[in-house]
Amino acid sequence: MHVAGIVAEYNPFHSGHRYQIRQTRQLLGEDCPVVAVMSGNWVQSGAPAAADKWLRARMALMGGVDLVLELPTPWALSSAEAFAGGAVWLLHAAGVVTHLSFGSEGGQVEPLAQAARCLDDPAFPPLLGQALADGSSFAAGRQRAAEQLAGPEVGALLSAPNNNLGVEYLRALRRWDSRIQPITVRRVGAGHNHFCSHRPEHLSATQIRSLLLEDDWQNCAPYLEPQAAALLRSAPRITQDSLALAQRLILARLRGMDEEDWARLPDGGAGEGLNRRLARAGRQAASLEEFYTLAKTKRYAHARLRRLALWAYLSLDENSRPQHPPYLRVLGCTSRGQELLARMRKEAALPVLTKPAHVRRLEPQAQTIFQQEARCTDLYDLLLTPLLPGGREWRTGPERWEGGPTP
Repeated sequence: MHVAGIVAEYNPFHSGHRYQIRQTRQLLGEDCPVVAVMSGNWVQSGAPAAADKWLRARMALMGGVDLVLELPTPWALSSAEAFAGGAVWLLHAAGVVTHLSFGSEGGQVEPLAQAARCLDDPAFPPLLGQALADGSSFAAGRQRAAEQLAGPEVGALLSAPNNNLGVEYLRALRRWDSRIQPITVRRVGAGHNHFCSHRPEHLSATQIRSLLLEDDWQNCAPYLEPQAAALLRSAPRITQDSLALAQRLILARLRGMDEEDWARLPDGGAGEGLNRRLARAGRQAASLEEFYTLAKTKRYAHARLRRLALWAYLSLDENSRPQHPPYLRVLGCTSRGQELLARMRKEAALPVLTKPAHVRRLEPQAQTIFQQEARCTDLYDLLLTPLLPGGREWRTGPERWEGGPTP
């Protein structure tokens, strides 16, 4: 039996995500179970998720996912390479996934596989290094190096965000020598991070989050699962006031950081002297946008700086992210997902956590990862409206959904 794996943030789950699941099942069979590896309460853009991970997992189950596994924060809040590497490792280690389905702008695997081989070619790093030395940003330098090595068509693929992640998924499959087969679904509707003035088939998650912040339920509800809007409206969630509070909390942390503190962060740029620039910007800035502006260089784009600021706020450092996630944390499942869990307990290469109490059975390093995840959840919960008490990570089990995909 085929089992599809999907990597996602589901921030929140919307019609485009459901379209991907339907297309995946058209390719692999209507009875194909879907396992999603989903970011927790903090997401790759350097922001808190619009709703907590358990609510987002429930929405995913309502939309057709059978089993939701958590991508821990140190990987969820990382560059595309580390993000993809951690997520693919979890799908690989689950032992039951046969196919990895991901969205892409082109909808074809082979061109992306060619780009992945290009990035792994020993000749690529020197070309990238030269491009960076010439003053290119990392993204532009990466594209330029790929063009030099494999031609303009391959380089152009790296300019599209979904293609970029797809390339990293393919590289990760090769890195872990995985038997999982990749398939891709062409993205339709609004592009990544795009805002539309008309009503397309699918809105971007960015625009839906903007509508949620404005309490514009009329325009976002058509893109959510039928019961999801009611869930979001009644649950604690991120609001405009939450984001204003988050800015002050993060700035408070940044103002107290010195050069050594910044040097301990992944991508902190200590070897390039960026840690001095970051420390100075953190002391001076009166807003996060001002911090990003003061700290920005051609090498360090806004997204990278936003992630660095959150790593600082969450008290994460270079030791917080080992080579790969050390356990499979279940956030939600259907009855079909429970059948997969029974198989995973026999076949998975990592411990499967369905209850927080299971943490005490883990190796010390894995216990440390879970404890820092609990701290990240406590800091996230400070931003929710209404405010929640701490310790929720230790009290909350997986979501269950028995209704199947909502019509």
